[in-house]
Amino acid sequence: MNVPAHSWLVGCGTVLAALAMGYSIAAWLAVRRRIRPTGVALANAPAVTILKPLCGEEHGLYECLRSFCEQDYPRFQIVFGVSNPHDPAVAVVHRLEREFPTKDLRIAIDGRLHGSSPKVSNLINMMSLASYDYFVIADSDVCVTRSYLATVVAPLLDPGVGIVTCGYRGRPRAGLWSLLGCLFINEWFMPSVCVAAMAGSRSFAFGATIAIRRHVLDSVGGFRSIANQLADDYRLGELTRKMGLRTVLSEVVVDTYVGERNLSELLEHELRWLRTIRAVRPVGHALSFITLSMPVAAIGSLLAGGALPALAMLGITAGARILLHSAVHKPDLARPHLLILPIRDILTFILWSWSFAARTVRWRDEHFHVTRNGAFRPVMRTTR
Repeated sequence: MNVPAHSWLVGCGTVLAALAMGYSIAAWLAVRRRIRPTGVALANAPAVTILKPLCGEEHGLYECLRSFCEQDYPRFQIVFGVSNPHDPAVAVVHRLEREFPTKDLRIAIDGRLHGSSPKVSNLINMMSLASYDYFVIADSDVCVTRSYLATVVAPLLDPGVGIVTCGYRGRPRAGLWSLLGCLFINEWFMPSVCVAAMAGSRSFAFGATIAIRRHVLDSVGGFRSIANQLADDYRLGELTRKMGLRTVLSEVVVDTYVGERNLSELLEHELRWLRTIRAVRPVGHALSFITLSMPVAAIGSLLAGGALPALAMLGITAGARILLHSAVHKPDLARPHLLILPIRDILTFILWSWSFAARTVRWRDEHFHVTRNGAFRPVMRTTR
C-alpha cells in the first residue's frame, strides 16, 4: 500500500473513532440529565380523554391499562378501541370497568378500516366516544405513574404547543430476547433521542404518549391525515410543527413492556423500527451510524491500523458505553448485563446495515411495503 493511501485510511479511521467517542460521551451525559417533572395545578386541569387503541391481550396489558385508571387527576375518561368483538383485550377492559365503577371507561368495537394502519383506523372509530377537547393517546403496552396525566397535559395549556410526547424505557419479560429488546430501547434509541433533545431538536413524537388538543388535531386533518402512515406518531408531530406549533418532550419517562419471545420476533420488530425511521428521516438515518459507537470505534481503529490515538479513543468509547449502561440501570442489574452488551451492539450494527436492504416490514403477521414518504401498503402474495 502506498504512503498516501495508508495515511488516508489512518486519517479516516481516526476520525471515525473520534466521532464514536464524542457521541458515546454525549449519550452518557444526556442520559444522566434529570429534570424534575412539573404538573398542571389540579384546580386548573382541563378534562381529558385518554385514547387507548388495543389489539390482543399483550404481556402486562391489565397492569398497563390499570395504571391509567389510577391517575391523580380530577376529570378524565378512557376510551378503549378494538376492531374485533372477540378480541381478548375486551375482557380486560370489562374487568377494569368492574374494578373502577366510578371511572368513565368506554369501549369502541368497530372493525371499519380507513387506511392501511389498523391502529389509526381504530383511533378514528373511537372518536365518536371522546367527550373532551384534550386528548392523550398512548400505546397499549405503556405503564405510567399516578402523576403522569397532570404532567403530560400541563404544556398543552400554552397555545403555542402542538403536541406533547414522552420518552420511554423498556421493561423486559423473562428471557434473553426480551432483554436484548430492552437494551435496544434503553441504550441505543432513547439515548439518541436524549442527545438530539439536548442539542435542541424536537423532530420526534412517540406512540408511548402523544397529547394534543382537539382543535389542533382537527386543523391537521384529524387522524385520517395519518391513516396510511406507518410512523403515524412521527407524522402527527410533523404536521403540527408545520403549523408553527412546538413539540414538547415531557419530563415524564414511561415504562413499556418488551415481550419478544424469540430471535425472529426481535429481528422483525427492530427491522420494522429501523426501516420506519429510514422512511421518514432518510438522511438522519444514514448519518445515525455514529450512534453505533462501539462498532464504529472498532472499525475506525482497524482502518487506522491500530494507531495509538484511535486505540485510545476506542478505550474511551468503551468506558463511556459502560457508564451509559450503568446510568440507565440500577447497579444490581447493570453488572450482570455487561457480558451481553457486545452482542447487543453488534446486533444493532447488523440490523442498521440490513435496514437499507429493503423496504418491507412485518407487523402482526402481515407484510407491508414502506414507501419513501412513510406510507405503507400490504404486500400482495401470489399463491401457486
